[in-house]
Order: sequence, then C-alpha cells, then structure tokens
Amino acid sequence: QVQLVESGGGLVQAGGSLRLSCAASGLPLSSYVMGWFRQAPGKEREFVSAINWNTVYADSVKGRFTISRDDAKDTVHLQMNSLKPEDTAVYYCAARPRWQGLASKSSAYPHWGQGTQVTVSS
Repeated sequence: QVQLVESGGGLVQAGGSLRLSCAASGLPLSSYVMGWFRQAPGKEREFVSAINWNTVYADSVKGRFTISRDDAKDTVHLQMNSLKPEDTAVYYCAARPRWQGLASKSSAYPHWGQGTQVTVSS
C-alpha cells in the first residue's frame, strides 16, 4: 500500500524559508515521478513542481523553490525560499510511475499525501 507523508509545514514571515519533506512507503521512490501541489482556501489545487531525472516548476515559484529527491531514503524535498503571503496553502506531495514522465496535472498522479499547511504572514 502506497503511503506518502508530508512534513515541514508551518508559519513563517514573508521572505522566510521552509523545507518540506515527503516520505514514501509501500513503493520504491526510484520508480516514481514525484510532484508537489498546493491548494489555497477557495482555490483549485495547483501544480508547484515535479522531479524525474529533470525538474519542472510553476512560473510562480521558479527561482524561489527547489525540488530534490533522495531515492535511497525514499524522500523528496521542497526547499522554499523568499516566501510570499500568496504561497500560503496546504502543500501535497504526489507520485506517478516514472516511465510516464513529468506531469503538471493533478489528475496524472494516482498517489497523494495528506498535506501539510504552509502559512506565510505579511
């Protein structure tokens, strides 16, 4: 059974940093594309970043966020710098089979974590 567990969320002032982690179990992380999505209150879930052998970022986070993976530890990270109030959301990690390649649509990912709250105060 696939399980993804996010951690590292919290409250931070604008301009600050947070590092999110997603620990995977029940699957070999090396066989999956890992993605991060976020959902703010009243808004649809939106793509943030994904990593395969390469990476892709939403324009809104490019240059501020960095995704990385440690397949040996079955963990993926999202380093978030220069945070803005508009980054406030619940952040989710997601997984899809690696052979399918990178994707930015949430419907492309069959496995999801429960989410971690990130709040950026102004």
